[in-house]
Amino acid sequence: MAMEATVPASPPAKYLSAGNTDRRKEIYEGKVTSFVVLSCMVAASGGILFGYDIGISGGVTATSSFLKRFFPHVYEKMQSDTHISNYCKFNSEILTSFTSSLYIAGLFASLFASHITERYGRRASILAGGTLFLAGSAVGGTAVSVGMLILARILLGFGIGFTNQSIPLYLSEMSPARYRGALTGGFDIFVSFGVLVANLVNYGTQKITAGWGWRISLSLAALPATLLIIGALFLPETPSNLIHRRGGDLREARSVLQKIRGTTDVEKELEDLATAVAAASKAAAEEHPFSRIFRRNYRPHLVMALFIPFFQQVTGINAVNFYAPVMFRIIGQKESASLMSAVITRCISLSCTVLASLFAVDRLGRRVLFIFGGAVMAASHLVLGGLLAGELHDHGSVSSMVAYLVLIMVCVFVGSFGWSWGPLAWLVTSEIFPLEIRSAGQSIQVAVNFLSTFAVAQSVLEMLCFLRFGIFFLFGVFVMVMTVFVFFLLPETKGIPLDQMGGVWRQHWYWKRFVAVDGGGDRVAAEGTEEEEETI
Repeated sequence: MAMEATVPASPPAKYLSAGNTDRRKEIYEGKVTSFVVLSCMVAASGGILFGYDIGISGGVTATSSFLKRFFPHVYEKMQSDTHISNYCKFNSEILTSFTSSLYIAGLFASLFASHITERYGRRASILAGGTLFLAGSAVGGTAVSVGMLILARILLGFGIGFTNQSIPLYLSEMSPARYRGALTGGFDIFVSFGVLVANLVNYGTQKITAGWGWRISLSLAALPATLLIIGALFLPETPSNLIHRRGGDLREARSVLQKIRGTTDVEKELEDLATAVAAASKAAAEEHPFSRIFRRNYRPHLVMALFIPFFQQVTGINAVNFYAPVMFRIIGQKESASLMSAVITRCISLSCTVLASLFAVDRLGRRVLFIFGGAVMAASHLVLGGLLAGELHDHGSVSSMVAYLVLIMVCVFVGSFGWSWGPLAWLVTSEIFPLEIRSAGQSIQVAVNFLSTFAVAQSVLEMLCFLRFGIFFLFGVFVMVMTVFVFFLLPETKGIPLDQMGGVWRQHWYWKRFVAVDGGGDRVAAEGTEEEEETI
């Protein structure tokens, strides 16, 4: 069926004004159905893959049997060399390459995934990601050399590149605007859950005295990958992607939309989606999304795609996630105690993420949680740096009291991240992009996330060696900068339908100078003037 025969020339004029935003939301928002909740939970469970890998790599690199087999020089330094500083015992380029190789692979995969996600659908990318992750877990669990370990990490990275690019898009497109924060936040809940499960697995396998417990840790990544693949086979495609891939035929999209909204009266929302898809298809035919996103009119979207994932990583969260057991070993804890301390921190993080995603983000809004969380994280870093500056020297360990204080401050830090930059960075970047650049924008943000994660993972042990306690002061400064960034430059997006998101930029004190009256990628832009925007 031709697009012109199905899609109206323009939405009803009464819905195009900013003043009718609330009425528009009232008309086409149905209830939250069990169908949409179940679909979003299955898709969001792909976050376990990302979280499990983050947690498992940090745990196995603090396990003696793993270090002894693959990184004997690190094991020897940890055991016997009293002339090496506490801050430098785990510093190894090969060890950090094992951890960080995944993120370079994920970077390239996320850019390629944009094409798959756009052409074949969000579900296809989720399936591809789960399959690649399954292959990586098999190689890692049977590894006999460092080369096999790194190959496994690359395969895992390809898998995560696909899932991290497609899952947030899927969740934001399936969710009703009023509950988008809770449903999209499920992705980060599962990320935190994956890290927690990984830490529990590491704690259990470390007690296997035969020395092969790390193989179980790496192999068990196959379980969430298998569950994701099976679940994704039954997932519906999002209505907007169905309209795009069916050439404007609305029948299948209408059926899915009725299921996820719990009402047969979906014509107004379907009309808006069809209009947005028609405009996006026309825009894509004229210019590739990766070129279009650099237009002046999309400046705020590009800035957020670049800076939000960068700031999320320079909070220091993945330095803690990757190397929490290592850090607890540095302050004098034994292997088992260090792994249990990592478990405790993840329980705190998961609890805060669940509370924020389910009860706070759609009530208080994104900005409040971003700013409050940033302030607490900055304070935590400053206290941690001060504790280590005063108590942990190049040799010896700290007292039990200081060790407990360090654990408490790490818990405060990961908890504040869990209610702010953890779920919100993924949520905001999944909801701000207009349809014509949505897949490209999400790919850019995931690529920047992976590049920043790689940089942190590759450099943090060396930075710890050279900066010592100063690394926490450095992270603290970054957190303060990004909190100011949010305060001045990020508008509130709570409760705004995706096809009306352009209005938040036109009303912002700074971004309105870039976003034209008829621009910004919402429903109005679909039928606005066709003047060429100034490119960057």
